[in-house]
Amino acid sequence: MDNLVKDSALIVNEGVEQPPVINPYITNFYKKNRVKTLSVKEYVEGILAGNTTILSQAITLIESSKPEHRAIAQQVIETCQPFAVKSMRIGITGVPGAGKSTFIEAFGGLITSGNHKLAVLAIDPSSEKSKGSILGDKTRMETLCSDPKAFIRPSPSGGSLGGVARKTRESIVLCEAAGFDVIFIETVGVGQSETAVHSMSDFFLLLMLSGAGDELQGIKRGIMEMSDLIAITKADGTNIEKATLAKALYSNALHLFPPTESGWVPTALTSSAVTKEGLVEILDKINEYFKLTTENGYYQHKRREQARFWMYETINEELKNRFFEDPEIQEKLREYEESVSNGSIGSFTAASELLKIYNKR
Repeated sequence: MDNLVKDSALIVNEGVEQPPVINPYITNFYKKNRVKTLSVKEYVEGILAGNTTILSQAITLIESSKPEHRAIAQQVIETCQPFAVKSMRIGITGVPGAGKSTFIEAFGGLITSGNHKLAVLAIDPSSEKSKGSILGDKTRMETLCSDPKAFIRPSPSGGSLGGVARKTRESIVLCEAAGFDVIFIETVGVGQSETAVHSMSDFFLLLMLSGAGDELQGIKRGIMEMSDLIAITKADGTNIEKATLAKALYSNALHLFPPTESGWVPTALTSSAVTKEGLVEILDKINEYFKLTTENGYYQHKRREQARFWMYETINEELKNRFFEDPEIQEKLREYEESVSNGSIGSFTAASELLKIYNKR
C-alpha cells in the first residue's frame, strides 16, 4: 500500500513559501491618508467657500455618535447658520418602483441647468439585522454626480427616524451655507419617514407609478394630504395612456381633501425621466408654489413653525442621548434587560425605575 502512495502522480510538492497575506505597509498607508478632524474655523471656512469635500466631512461629524464629534458639529452648525442662503427645500417620496433616483437625476439636471446649485440628501434604509445600508443613490445618479453644481449625500437611517431627521435637518443648514439654493430631501419610500421629511421641507412631491393596480388603494390618505404635487412617473412609450388615466384619478382625489393652509391647490402631472416630458411643467408648478407662499406669508410662517418644532425635537434627542450615555444607566440597563426578559419585572416598571435612577443624579 505504501508503494502505491509513493508511486502516485497525486503527490503534491511542498512548493515555495507564500508571502504574508497582509501588506506590511498598509498600516502606514492608512495613518498617512486618514482624514483628520479639522478645527471649527477650518470647517466653516471650507463650507462657506463651497468646498464639497469639507462639507461631506462636516456632515459625517453630524452623523457621528461620538459626543466629541457632536460637540464640534454643533459649533460648526451654529457658526454657519447666519450664512445659510434662502433655499427651496423640496421633499421627494414615492412608492417602490416609481423611479425616485432616476427622476431626481433627470429633474436635478434641469435644476442645475437653470443657474441653481442643487444638494440631494437621500435617506437610505438601514437593515434591522445588520444595521448596514447600501447607500446606492450615487451609483444610480451617475450624470448628476459629475455635475459641478450638484452635491449628493446618502445617509443611513440607522433604524431611528428621529435621529436621522435631526441630522438631515442640520445637514440642510450646512448645504445652504455652502451656497446650495435648492435642496432635495429623498425619503426611503412611502412609510413613516414622510412626516419627518415634511417637517423640514417647503414643498412635498409625491411620485406615483401608473398601471400597478388600483392606484388609490395602496396609498395612505395622510401622505396624499401632505403632498403639494403628485407626479406620475414613467409616462412614456406604451405607458402614456395609463399615466394620463392615473393623473385624472389623483387629480380628482386631491380635490376631495380640505383646502390647504397655504392657499395652494395640489394637482397631479405626468412626467418621464427618459424623454424629459413633463419635467419643465413640474418645475413651473414648484416655482408657482413658492411665488404664492412667499407673497401670502405662508413660506415664512412654515419656516418659523418648523424651527419651533425642531427645537423640541432637538431637546428630546439630546435628553435621550444623555440618558443612554450615562455610565450608571448603561450598567443598570443590563440588569433590567435581564429582569424584563425573564419576566421578573414589567417593561413599564423597569423604565420608570431607570428614569428615577437617572433623575437622582
